[in-house]
Amino acid sequence: MKKLTTIAALAFAVLPISARAQSADAIIDRAVAAYGRLNSMRAEFKQTLTNPLTGNSQTTTGVILRQKPNLLSITFDSGDRVAADGSTLWVYLPSSVPGQVMRMPYTGGGGNASTVDPAEQFLNSPRTRFTVTSSGTATVSGRPAHAVTLVPKRTNAGFTSAKVWIDDADSSIRQFDVESANGLKRHVVITSFTANPVIAKSSFRFAVPKGAKVVDQKQMGEFQ
Repeated sequence: MKKLTTIAALAFAVLPISARAQSADAIIDRAVAAYGRLNSMRAEFKQTLTNPLTGNSQTTTGVILRQKPNLLSITFDSGDRVAADGSTLWVYLPSSVPGQVMRMPYTGGGGNASTVDPAEQFLNSPRTRFTVTSSGTATVSGRPAHAVTLVPKRTNAGFTSAKVWIDDADSSIRQFDVESANGLKRHVVITSFTANPVIAKSSFRFAVPKGAKVVDQKQMGEFQ
């Protein structure tokens, strides 16, 4: 019996992580740890926004770049751009607000970072900010992942719930679904991910388009 027990224990030890039961806390904790180890990252994504009131949906693709401590760039194929150059956050959304650029202070690591950077939004002290529950497994872009559902403990969190898929191999975010208080649903799939690439600092610069009006703000709501 002892030998059988030992063999069973060894068999379990070599099971892939996707085959093991994982608690919600364990899933989110390994994602937080992996995020903390990143000095930089590059990800390509596909985003679909759906308005249940109108039944309309819009799909776009883009690239997100991040470099510690406070550099960020999100570029959409629609021409929309979000950029943090180290001290200032620039938000340019010609697809919905043409001719206007929002400008505000940006330090990263919390504050308005959690409204524009998905990783900050979900992985900045998640067990303090959210009720975290396990939501099953799935294969995302060919990669096994575990999902967790995050429900904000405060009503002004910018969304009512989020389901986030965490990669079993590298613990990165591979997909997420977010529902805002106004009912808008956002579905994002990470189609490629590179950890700690070398990124030129010029990638985070933003040049105000000619003729665009710059509007200074102290903070902003959730980035859509």
